Amino acid sequence: MDFYGRDFLRILDFSEEELNYMLATAKKLKAMKKKGRNHKYFPDKNIAILFEKTSTRTRCSFEIAGYDLGMGVTFLDPSGSQMGHKESIADTARVLSRLYDGIEYRGFDQKVVDDLAKYSDVPVWNGLTDECHPTQALGDFLTMEEHFGKLKGLTLAFVGDTRNNVANSLMAMSAKMGVNFIACGPTELKPSDEIIQKCQPIAEKNGCTITVTSDLAALNGKADVIYTDVWLSLGEPQEKWGERIELLKPYQVTTELMNKAKPTTIFLHCLPSFHDLNTSIAKDVKKVFDIDEMEVTNEVFESERSLVFDQAENRMHTIKAVIFLTLYKKEEK
Repeated sequence: MDFYGRDFLRILDFSEEELNYMLATAKKLKAMKKKGRNHKYFPDKNIAILFEKTSTRTRCSFEIAGYDLGMGVTFLDPSGSQMGHKESIADTARVLSRLYDGIEYRGFDQKVVDDLAKYSDVPVWNGLTDECHPTQALGDFLTMEEHFGKLKGLTLAFVGDTRNNVANSLMAMSAKMGVNFIACGPTELKPSDEIIQKCQPIAEKNGCTITVTSDLAALNGKADVIYTDVWLSLGEPQEKWGERIELLKPYQVTTELMNKAKPTTIFLHCLPSFHDLNTSIAKDVKKVFDIDEMEVTNEVFESERSLVFDQAENRMHTIKAVIFLTLYKKEEK
């Protein structure tokens, strides 16, 4: 398959075969790293990573992936770039694509990364927007495939705020890969009709289902994977915390919920997680709402069924695969 020059903006842009090829490439690159084999294929290339929204895992994953592939990596946050302030997105894209061989963007509006791709002459990779988080979904599915030895036929349940960017990308990835997807959360926070309508026919074609429900009993005996995300998103005003916590309290992932699914059910989380009081935000929430754990209990998070740190590592391997595939010319082999 030839991915050279393509953008990586959303999961729905790729076929099942292409996504499987990305996962297979990530496995090969991961094995090479584990064995200490040199894979600096791009010593003369450079990439820029633009961050309007901070992140530990995404930044580190793109930087290490770039370094492992032999590239130079330039990190730009809002203080280091004029994009959207003194310089338009279109002009920024045209300047950076003259200097760099690839551009990553992590921020808010999906239109920004779409416009970067529109005006750029080099591949643009989506590190997260409000609409979707494709690199996260790719890393999550590598983790699932490594653990279960397969993907098709599994059931992935996303519990909590099922309208968010991670849930959107997981629904799309599930539909593409033949994985049953359950979005389980309060009706006020259900997925958009638009994403459901896009994913439903794909799921039907690939022999899997998409279920949207507020009833946790839908997970009983079915979910192979229970996935959740934080209740309070980055930058969300504190005045919304009370309403959000009240809505999502019933959807906390507990040992009881895990046990009702399957004995083999695993827990996934994109991180960071408020599973204890070891963060300033968790301490602030504790003072106001008197809760020690939010979206997942510490017992589940620290259990053997939790593969959250496998996920965190696999983000780097799958991001490396995306960079490699979109920058490698077949004739250079």
